[in-house]
Amino acid sequence: MPISNLTPADLRLTIAPDSLGFSDTSELLNLPLPWIGQERAETATRFGLGMDQPDYNLFVLGEVGSGRTSLLRQAMQVVAVERLVPPDLCYLHNFDTPERPLALRLPAGQGRQLRQLLQQMAKSLVTEIPQQLAGQDFKTESAHIEKAFKDEEAKAFAELSAFAEARNFSIHREAGRMVFTLLGEAGQPLVEDEVLSLPKERRAAVEQAEQELRAEITLYFEKTRPLERVMNEALAALRRQVVKPLLDHGLQEIRAGLKKQIKDAAKLNAWLDDMAHDVLDNLGLFQADDDDEESRQESQERALSRYRVNLVVDNGGLSGAPVIVEDNPLFRALFGSIEYQSENDVLVTDFTRIRAGSLLRAHGGFLMLYLRDLLADELVWEKLRRFLRSGRLQIEEPGTAFTPIAAVSLEPEAVDVEVKIVLIGSREQYYELQEADPEFARRFRVKVDFAESFSASEETRRASSVFVAHACRQLGLPHFSAAAVARLLEDAHREVEDQTRQSAIFGRAEALVMESAALCRARKDGLVEAADVDAALQARIWRHDYPDQRLRESIAEGEIMIELRGGKIGQINGLTQVDLGDYRFGFPVRITARTFAGEDGLLNIEREVELSGPIHDKGVFILQNYLAALFAHIAPLSLNASIVFEQEYHGVEGDSASCAELYALLSSLSGQPLRQGIAVTGAVNQHGEVLPVGGINEKIEGYFRICETAGLDGSQGVLIPHRNRRHLMLGSKVVDAVAKGLFHIYTAEHANEGIELLTGLPAGMANEAGSYPHGSVLGHAQKNLQLFRRACHVPEHPKAGRKLLR
Repeated sequence: MPISNLTPADLRLTIAPDSLGFSDTSELLNLPLPWIGQERAETATRFGLGMDQPDYNLFVLGEVGSGRTSLLRQAMQVVAVERLVPPDLCYLHNFDTPERPLALRLPAGQGRQLRQLLQQMAKSLVTEIPQQLAGQDFKTESAHIEKAFKDEEAKAFAELSAFAEARNFSIHREAGRMVFTLLGEAGQPLVEDEVLSLPKERRAAVEQAEQELRAEITLYFEKTRPLERVMNEALAALRRQVVKPLLDHGLQEIRAGLKKQIKDAAKLNAWLDDMAHDVLDNLGLFQADDDDEESRQESQERALSRYRVNLVVDNGGLSGAPVIVEDNPLFRALFGSIEYQSENDVLVTDFTRIRAGSLLRAHGGFLMLYLRDLLADELVWEKLRRFLRSGRLQIEEPGTAFTPIAAVSLEPEAVDVEVKIVLIGSREQYYELQEADPEFARRFRVKVDFAESFSASEETRRASSVFVAHACRQLGLPHFSAAAVARLLEDAHREVEDQTRQSAIFGRAEALVMESAALCRARKDGLVEAADVDAALQARIWRHDYPDQRLRESIAEGEIMIELRGGKIGQINGLTQVDLGDYRFGFPVRITARTFAGEDGLLNIEREVELSGPIHDKGVFILQNYLAALFAHIAPLSLNASIVFEQEYHGVEGDSASCAELYALLSSLSGQPLRQGIAVTGAVNQHGEVLPVGGINEKIEGYFRICETAGLDGSQGVLIPHRNRRHLMLGSKVVDAVAKGLFHIYTAEHANEGIELLTGLPAGMANEAGSYPHGSVLGHAQKNLQLFRRACHVPEHPKAGRKLLR
């Protein structure tokens, strides 16, 4: 196929504003915003969100700006509205083991209701229990119980007193103790000296009597203490009997207030019964005590705190399942936490300090996480793996064991959590995870793959226009005219370098919408026009193209040597691209080749000094094999050749320069000059076919700017692969120059076509013997290779024979 000289119509896709079917985007506001070009991802999302089986979590793959977060959030909200509101989650004091608080699930809204009911009941207990215990009936009955005890006690004490008097002792009670004193003959108390002055026999009798009295006192206490215990038990039973109806009434109101069916009804009823028993066991805290009122009130507050409800998840305000996007998945934020307070150098806590994390709050709904954030914390990653394996969540506070002071720990009851996790990551992270942690990957059986580009059609352009309309409404921006939208769509084609495909990275499009709207407002016009979009694109380039400008200035000033006119042997301008992440640009680089007789073959100087990457090295090896195949009939080639990128000090990667390297080698080998005004890009395979390359628009425009600065004379242009034609989305300056004949864009399918354009000679076709025509480029190269071979195989000059002396 002969070489093609492209026309202006071939150089870019132009979208007619009239083809979009609207005047401005305000006409599209009533249309829903679709998943533009993401049919595969949309289908997978609907399937995954609708699957209620375990391990059908979603892993979302895609580039930043592809809409993966916003579209998944929108899809989750749509599904969540149709689901039932999940229950509340409460933590309660465990009366048996306080360090293990109980978890309680209640229908949505009833957690708040239970908390209010218990607060009201606690207030009523504080006021009504003392009133009940101060009632006349209680006082009368308790007095009767106390009188019965006192009567029995008085009778026993009278017997004890009579026993003491019979042995000349007087006895009385003092602060709960028995005090007895020896009496004299006149009935007066004897002091110690008087006792010591008694005769020995009398003292022995007194000691004997004292021992008997002490034994009798012991019997007295053994008799009265059970009576006192019976009295206390009777008083406690009386208090219980008086207060129990009050408690029963309060608990009945609580049970009646929770009318809906409760899954954990048995657990709640058991806890309420335990609460009632605890209140009855601590009725003394509700009675005034003048001796130590402050201490009693503190104890009462501690007791009442056990009857509170820690409502960690309150779903009372929801109208469907929860949708949570966790942007900061720290351990506490994701799994919950237990707060501590320092008291006397000890960290203390209780069930009221348990806090829920995103996982608990997302129970019954959806939770979106970002894989990169999870991988940043090993503790988070490991606990999430355990949760996905078991489906149960245990709230814990990591690191408490390593605190410098002692801590009172809690072990809240673990709860089952049913949540659909949507994990956002890149393709690289997805496949790395599949290999590194297959167990974790199996928990995400739904792969939602967001495309980076999609085939353009009338439907996708219409949908993209709707996206612009919604963005204008959401961001409060002026609307776009049809011409401005057409320009946005053309830029979306330029972004993916394809006239038939459109970029799916709508984050970039949204930024361009905002920047264009800002320029429109600056000129105080109603609608954003195509000129505003062009100005925004130019301003964006201006903010980022300083490195490009400096390279162009270096070329214009002669620091970087680039020939744009005439012909040179073994020298050609290759086209390269620099990707800075936020900006890409192309520029030419001189490639030179030298050939001469030898046996070393092709030397890639970049490779020798480790300035080339593996893909570039691969391209050079392919070129070497293609060159050897062209001249197989002369094999082995007696050739030394070198290739170098002149003034390149930062490294070379990629195979898009292999065509230019081939042409430089053939020029040096054949002695035929190459047109310096034609820059070349393209890869070559082992059959000489020219393969497409990336960054084609940036490369062409970069070289065009160099030629424009030096002055266009109609001899400059670029040679690109024929298979890159559909990727052309060139700027208007290049298109205008081509239309005027000042710049040319040629395409080639085979390397032979390119060498003919650059030398003006036929490439040459080998005959049956493998020889090329004498006037062709390959014919000249063949002739020189034969000369190289003869030069390498010329026998050395014979040494002179040694003369013999006779």
